[in-house]
Amino acid sequence: MKLKIPDYVLDIDPYVPGKPIEELEREYGIGDSIKLASNENPLGPSPKAVEAIGRQIAGLHRYPDGAGHVLLNKLAAKLDVSPEQIVMGNGSDDILGLLSRALLQPGDEAIIPVPSFLMYRIVTQSAGAVPVQIPLRDMGIDLEEILRRVTPRTRLIFICNPNNPTGTMVTQDALKSLLEALPPEVLVVLDEAYIEFVRDPRCAQGLSFLDGEPTVVTLRTFSKIYGLAGLRVGYGVMPKMLAQLLNRIRMPFNVNSLAQAAAVAALDDREFFEKTTALVHDGLDFLFAELEKRGLRCFPTQTNFFLIDMQHDAKVVFERFLRQGVIVRAMNAYGFPKYIRINVGLPEENRRFLGALDQVMAGL
Repeated sequence: MKLKIPDYVLDIDPYVPGKPIEELEREYGIGDSIKLASNENPLGPSPKAVEAIGRQIAGLHRYPDGAGHVLLNKLAAKLDVSPEQIVMGNGSDDILGLLSRALLQPGDEAIIPVPSFLMYRIVTQSAGAVPVQIPLRDMGIDLEEILRRVTPRTRLIFICNPNNPTGTMVTQDALKSLLEALPPEVLVVLDEAYIEFVRDPRCAQGLSFLDGEPTVVTLRTFSKIYGLAGLRVGYGVMPKMLAQLLNRIRMPFNVNSLAQAAAVAALDDREFFEKTTALVHDGLDFLFAELEKRGLRCFPTQTNFFLIDMQHDAKVVFERFLRQGVIVRAMNAYGFPKYIRINVGLPEENRRFLGALDQVMAGL
């Protein structure tokens, strides 16, 4: 091909998602696997969401509501904001792409803690901007170093809170101090994909900074607590002016009709929400206690997942788990070559993981 492709696009390392269960089972010749690698809801989707999808199927020949009126009004009432302050996306990472296209130009800088969600770097580079990567400190996001690295070219700061893959959090007081020290032209993106699992009341909440300066955009998703990862629906909450700007470049039907209907119904499914939260918190307590008995180092978390130091090559550990039908996530690509990450499963899945762990450790 004789296409003129920008160097900054050629330099992008693509995001590599975890493989689906079906592909891994075919590849390794195994069956009856459990997947604890992608931070998904082990209960499946909200039952009310499934019912809503069924009611919506007959209308699939119609285009979805491009403005998402019902969903945005439902969210606005729940969050106590205006519908005009919400932008819906095909997953919250869709909003990341919109922000990068609207606010970044070649040569601009975006500050990104590492390791964190890999899409922050990808959307920055796709706009020709420069990702300024700030290593974590004690597994947490180093706000002091972030502030030191701000320059006149800084346009965005990405903060995943709680952070993926470490599960650590930024406190409300710490975020407030950062915002007070930043220039008003810098925008902070607070990615709260796991905020519903947080147990520590000190955790920062992006919505409390909605009307201040500098601008804070809060991202949330239906993929985790509501179990709708396969439908790809998320949203961003931001000042009205910025929402209007993003809606100028947003694809007109970026959230399909099934996803919108499911999300609206899931917001009313308080029973499922509470059941998921209890399952995750109980599962974390159980797994941490069992892993402590085995002498393995685990890292405290405010999410539905956590890191385990296996003291061996994580890729080898991953392979050995997989042979027993348990899918975990090796953290080599995140700079933790001896760590694995798992999310909480159903109680029987957690017990199965521990049984497989004992076999893996015996082999190592």
